[in-house]
Amino acid sequence: MLDHSQMANAIRALSMDAVQAANSGHPGMPMGMADVATVLFSDFLKYNPSEPNWPDRDRFVLSAGHGSMLLYSLLHLTGYPGMDMDQIRNFRKLGAKTAGHPEYGHAEGIETTTGPLGQGIATAVGMALAERMQNTKHGDAIVDHWTYVIAGDGCLMEGLSHEAISFAGHLKLNKLILLWDDNHISIDGSTDLSVSDDQVARFKASGWNTARVDGHDAQAIAAALSDAKQSDRPTMIACRTIIGYGSPNKQGTSAVHGAALGDDEIKATREALGWSHPPFTIPDDIAAMWKSAGARGHDDYNAWKKSSTALSATDLARLDDPIDEDVLGQITAAVVALKKGFSAEGKAIATRNSNKMTLDALVPLIPGIVGGSADLTGSNGCITSSSKAVTPTDYSGNYIHYGVREHGMAAAMNGMALHGGVVPYSGTFLMFADYSRGAIRLGALMGKRVVHVMTHDSIGLGEDGPTHQPVATLASLRAIPNINVFRPADSVEMAECWEVALSTKTTPSVMSLTRQNLPCVRGDHTDENLSAKGAYVLRETDGARDVTLIATGSEIEIAMEGAKLLEADGVKVAVVSMPCWELFGAQSADYQNQVLGDAPRIGVEAAVEFGWRQWLRPADAFIGMTGFGASAPYKELYEHFGITGKAIAEKAKELMK
Repeated sequence: MLDHSQMANAIRALSMDAVQAANSGHPGMPMGMADVATVLFSDFLKYNPSEPNWPDRDRFVLSAGHGSMLLYSLLHLTGYPGMDMDQIRNFRKLGAKTAGHPEYGHAEGIETTTGPLGQGIATAVGMALAERMQNTKHGDAIVDHWTYVIAGDGCLMEGLSHEAISFAGHLKLNKLILLWDDNHISIDGSTDLSVSDDQVARFKASGWNTARVDGHDAQAIAAALSDAKQSDRPTMIACRTIIGYGSPNKQGTSAVHGAALGDDEIKATREALGWSHPPFTIPDDIAAMWKSAGARGHDDYNAWKKSSTALSATDLARLDDPIDEDVLGQITAAVVALKKGFSAEGKAIATRNSNKMTLDALVPLIPGIVGGSADLTGSNGCITSSSKAVTPTDYSGNYIHYGVREHGMAAAMNGMALHGGVVPYSGTFLMFADYSRGAIRLGALMGKRVVHVMTHDSIGLGEDGPTHQPVATLASLRAIPNINVFRPADSVEMAECWEVALSTKTTPSVMSLTRQNLPCVRGDHTDENLSAKGAYVLRETDGARDVTLIATGSEIEIAMEGAKLLEADGVKVAVVSMPCWELFGAQSADYQNQVLGDAPRIGVEAAVEFGWRQWLRPADAFIGMTGFGASAPYKELYEHFGITGKAIAEKAKELMK
């Protein structure tokens, strides 16, 4: 029989030794939750270190990511590839897989990036939802696994946790189990300094099954987990623990939360735990116990492997990524057909509406695509003629009503993308990116394909006023690395942007779309996806340019008006459409110079100037917003704020003097 206490102490020893060697980190949580983690990885979690990415493995999420040494210790002890003792020794060192907080892609077994508290809970909700949806599609023999989360007090204090907990309870995601490290300690001291919530009652109120256990009683932990697996609802198990368990002078205090124990206290802890082994040393018998625990999933994997032979090679691959070369080909063909239709009809259409028209054509082609909206279904254009709602009693749909939970929605989409088999997109207003930014940023850091449709993207939304007019939001999103922010000028660019977003596997996308109608500026059809290069010359002039107008989205219409006024006065004007700064920035210097030219430039966007100077030289000009918007019909607002064709023409003449 495996010796639970010795196995748990191996986690404690590795955690305190690694933090001490780094002189940085959080030993308290791993030491306190070692018993819970040992039970989970020894007796419940379905995993196979030799096949770490098999689709039907259980998912383990360490939402309390500051306790990363708990996860790294488990991965090392159970035999995950690449997590040797040198990685543990080099905790928090440059180039090590063992970063300060778990980072997806650094090592097998790290299912998601965590650290910003609460994100792991909300991401796990997305994983659990994806599992239920894929189970409905493929059956128990192919998809039937659990999602486990370890969360701390800080995770539950973050507002994001409320969105996630409420959503999971509503959808009755019964294969989600959250283990709360109820240690009563935060960085500042006892949690009663700042919170007095009854967390168990809170989860119950959101429709969860709940339990309380002694987090250092292995039998009680195992019994609670067994009971949880019989529930028809998600389960929260409150594990009453002692932070820094085993440290004679620091356990149960904030002193062990986020700092190394120190040599003397580590020596005392070794004595208290009966752990006489040197730093970074696991005795052979204890190592064998852990390797035995890690080997437990081999039979499960082999059974799944046998069952998976019922799937074609294509369907098996789509359990990971539903968009293969065949699907990409269908997407491209559909986009070309859409563009032909949009160009031929030449109708003025709000890009939120051409978004829906594009999705109407694309969604039936893409297995695993799942849309949704944060209670703005009628406004975002994300629901299609082939959409079916996901409900607590039917997970076979492809459209999710997230409610007013923008942050939870974005994090859940990250979880769905991480789970595999799902291509998530959803809609809200661009202004509310301020609510979901934390999850959007983590999606970019992890490099997952998630599409955030964000409409009502400027003063063009009109009467709702400055509370809803996102003058600085574009700049803030563009500042995040590895995000493509698309702002299409018309229905043709809208279709092109979707093709790029779906074909980009390692980058999330934001679709910044209008409420107001925009004319079709691409009347001459071309099969080539011009938006794929980020910017292109929409309107060229004969001979050398006198001025180049650069605009995005709804301001292309205004730039074209300015060009006509200037042309009437004999000025040679080119208009550049720049639907995606990030893609244009990735092009060669030769292509960028060809598009932008040498003539004076004017940038035009109904947003603040911040960031535009990468495309504009010191002598060039910008026409846009310098402050917040106002409440009025949108045409009056453009006139009021001086974003007009006339203003462009006047500014161009000033530059040419």
